[in-house]
Amino acid sequence: MGTLYLVRHGQASFGAQNYDQLSERGRQQSVQLGNYWRQRGLTFDAILTGTLQRHLQTWQGIAEGADLSQRALGLPGLNEYDSDAVIASVHPDPLPRPDSPDLYRQHFRLLRQGLIQWMHGELQPKGMPTWAAFLSGVISALDQVRQGGQGNVLLVSSGGPIASAIGHVLGAPPEAVVELNLRIRNTAVTEFVFNPKRHALLSFNQLPHLDAPEHAHLVTYA
Repeated sequence: MGTLYLVRHGQASFGAQNYDQLSERGRQQSVQLGNYWRQRGLTFDAILTGTLQRHLQTWQGIAEGADLSQRALGLPGLNEYDSDAVIASVHPDPLPRPDSPDLYRQHFRLLRQGLIQWMHGELQPKGMPTWAAFLSGVISALDQVRQGGQGNVLLVSSGGPIASAIGHVLGAPPEAVVELNLRIRNTAVTEFVFNPKRHALLSFNQLPHLDAPEHAHLVTYA
């Protein structure tokens, strides 16, 4: 039996021209998660990440806090969908940057709508894989974990792949996968237990490293 720790990346640069970059808060979240695990003696037999910058920077922060020197294996199948392409598929007119509460809500309302239609095969965002191909990349990573044997495995990715992994394990419909996706907090930990045959969900969207009052300002969603 092994345990797979799925971690969403730290806070990125939402609303900025380059989203794929951790904010200073995102870096602090990542280092604090590593500190938490170091204090509890948790180590990993393997590390998998997506290949996006925010995934790699999150792993670097965790490694710094946990004093780990292992190399991570980057898997493109753990990369996030293109949220701009998803939104453009349901709202082709240009939108302003989501820099106000109203625009923020509009962004996620359109994203939810587009994701559900993409997953049902009702639309195909430009430049993106089909939903079946996207999910296949996630399943391939899960298969690789199971085939690797026992122990602790760390997987650093984004909300989309992590929610898709949960949906696959639970047999959840697209609507539930999207809701899971939009609830996952930055550097939140989801745990699967696994054996060579299957994965099972153990916990979801936990922030044990940010539970203390002095870390409350580090809890973020985007």
